This record gives sequence, structure tokens and C-alpha cells, in this order.
Amino acid sequence: MFCMAATYWYLLAGLLFLVMGVGSTALKRLPITTSIVYLLVGLALGPTFLDVLRLDVITHSRLLEHLSEAAVLISLFTAGLKLRTPLSNKRWLLPLRLAGPSMVVTVGLVTLVSVFVLGLPVGAGVLLGAVLAPTDPVLASDVQLSDPNDRDRLRFTLTGEAAMNDGAAFPFVMLGLGLLGLHELGDYALRWVFVDLLWAITGGLLIGWTAGTLVGRFVLYLRKKHKESTGLDDFLCLGLIAVAYGLGLWAHTYGFLAVFAAGLAIRQIEAKSSTYPTTETPDAPPQNHTDSAPAPDPSTAPSKASARMAGAVLEFNEQLERIAEVLLVIVLGLLLASMQVTRTELLFAALMLFVFRPVSVAMVLARSGASRVERRMCAWFGIRGVGSVFYLMYAMNHGLSEELGRSLAALTVTTAAASIVLHGVSVTPLMTQYRRLRGRSPDATSA
Repeated sequence: MFCMAATYWYLLAGLLFLVMGVGSTALKRLPITTSIVYLLVGLALGPTFLDVLRLDVITHSRLLEHLSEAAVLISLFTAGLKLRTPLSNKRWLLPLRLAGPSMVVTVGLVTLVSVFVLGLPVGAGVLLGAVLAPTDPVLASDVQLSDPNDRDRLRFTLTGEAAMNDGAAFPFVMLGLGLLGLHELGDYALRWVFVDLLWAITGGLLIGWTAGTLVGRFVLYLRKKHKESTGLDDFLCLGLIAVAYGLGLWAHTYGFLAVFAAGLAIRQIEAKSSTYPTTETPDAPPQNHTDSAPAPDPSTAPSKASARMAGAVLEFNEQLERIAEVLLVIVLGLLLASMQVTRTELLFAALMLFVFRPVSVAMVLARSGASRVERRMCAWFGIRGVGSVFYLMYAMNHGLSEELGRSLAALTVTTAAASIVLHGVSVTPLMTQYRRLRGRSPDATSA
């Protein structure tokens, strides 16, 4: 059975990569995203249709946790590398509002509906809110920054929000588990406040920032002064992700925030030390060099070394992110195909996308300085997906009962699938319209 499943996975992966590689240009002309294609593939292969592959949220919870964990780590590091804006810039206030107060409002709204409408325990309601409150960094590439020099304020806000709230949701996951008796909260929840909230967030950010700064400056020193440690930026990327995440977990902080902060630190080093754009541009032809004096390697030039390093790491990470997206969205489709989606799950998904997200955004951005167009776009593009799968699997592997786990899984997977379809269909026309509006009034959408 295992060998047969492995054979199907190999064939599926090979065929899908070939099809996407050949037809990617044609797909861009269609009003759908690649995520919708992957979701449909997962649905087709599941028990509802072809019944070739099966996944169960209980039986395969460990596997699903680790797969989604890896995908989120890669995406968070990528998001950090894209955020070139100095930390002192006021543009950071918008993503902070969405990643903090807006997420808290969403958790509260989900908890109320879960308890008084769905009849779930309070702890389960808080846990479900924490699972679904963070926006997804893996599936939101179409509305996030296209490159580090992108100055669009809306894209910056959505990128920063998705990067920060995937770690900031963890305290509420722990609170939900604690209310269910599966995690120690301490007397009057003081342990939760000081350890799970204050220390785990600030410690994770500090550890990641320190690791990214030390590694980034050391590599730049070797390249600038000794022309060593050049190349193998893919190893540098994977090594820094693993070190930041490992140190964050070792110190009992949130490793997701550590990885994001490490990527952000690398980009901030580049922004401070280089005036060159971080996107790759063709090198100018060498001038005034004789045969006995070859042109210097531009990747080790002091003025370009930081930009080259950050750009190479970002390019490699984006490739990993696309591969992870293929696997995890197919997994979502397989999970959806194995569940019986009822009217309850569909109505809850509608509430999540059309009520909870718009209300929370409207509340926190009312007097933020964001334009009306930006507020509306932020209210709609609260994409859910892989991050929610990770938090759900994490809870299941920390003592959540099977009955409650399956109930929360049906709500979570249905909401994520609905988000992939609805946001995927709407992203192209809405972003096209947004670019037109931005062209008419650039001051309203950039800083």
C-alpha cells in the first residue's frame, strides 16, 4: 500500500511540475491562480472522485504538521527578505495594526460564533479563532510585494501582516489549548501572559534578528574583505532558517517570528549598506580592462555584495516557496475530498471571509491614514490556507480529542478552500483595477 501511494506521488509530482512548467504562461491569462489548479488536482485524486490518494487529519496529523510547518517557515523568511522599508518608517504601522488588533478582533468574533452558535467549548472557540485568524504567507504572493523595491503601500501592508501574524497567533493557540486543559496557563493566566505572550513573541523576534544580523554581517565581511564564502547562497538560506528556528524553539519562543526576523535582518543590512537595487539587473560590459587585469567579480564588490547576497537568497527561497505551495494545496484538496462538508461549514466560511475579516479591518484601519481603496482591499484579501493547517495539526498533536479535532478540521479546511477559490478568482481583476486607481492617485497608495 505504501509503495503504491509513493508511486502515485512521484507520478503526480512529475506530471504536475511538467504541466505547470510548460503551461505557466498560458495560465497567467486565465482568471484563476495556480493554487486553484492545485486544489482541484487534490480534490480529483481524493476519495470523492478518482480515489487514488487519501489523507486523514487524525492518522496523518504528524506528517501534515511538519509539511505545513516547513512551507510556512520558507514563506516567512521570503516575506522578511522582501520588506526593505526601514523599521523607523511609518508604513509599518498599517501591517502592525492588522497583525495585532485586527487579529485579536477576529479571534474574538470567531470565539463568539463558535460558542453561541456552533455550541463549542470556549477553549475550542479560542483555538479555532487562533487557527483561522492569521492570513497566509504561502498563498498570498499575488497581493504581496513583487520585489524588495516595490513601493506599493497596499502590497507592503499585506506582506507585513501575513509575515507577523503567523507568529503572533501562537499565544491564542496556547490559550485555547490551556482553556481545554491541554496546556498550563498558570494562576490567573499569568504564565500565559509572561511566557506564552510577552517572552515568546519578543524573544523570538530578538533571537531571529540577532541570528540574521550576525550571519549576514559575517558573510558580507568574508565576501568584501577576503572574497570568500561566495556562492552557495541556497545553503546560506536553509542554514539561517534552520538556525533561527532551532534557536527560537530552544529558547521556548515562537520560531516563526524568529525566522521572519532573520530574513528581515538580512534585508535591512542590505538596505543600509547598498544603494543598488536588490533585483537582478544585467551587468554592464567590462571597461578599461587589459588581459593581464581581469574584471573584478561584481558579486564581491563592496558596494554590491549585500545586494547580491540578499537577492540570491530571495530568489532561491521563492523557488522553494512555489514548490511548497504545490504540495500543500494538493494536500488541502485531498483533505477536503475526505470530509463531508455541510451547510454549517459553508456558512462559517462565508462569515469568516465576508464578515469577520471586513469588520476587523474596518475597526483597526478607520483612522489609520489608509485610503478607502486600501481599506477595502485589505478587508477582502485576508487569505487563509497553509498556516491554518499547521496550527490545527499542532493542536491535534498536543492532545486535542479526535471528535473535536475533526470538527475543527472541517471548519478550517472548508474555510481555507473557499479562500483559495474566491480570492484566486478575484485577485486578477481586483488588482488590475487597483493598479489603475493607483496610477490616477499615486499619493494615496504609496509612501
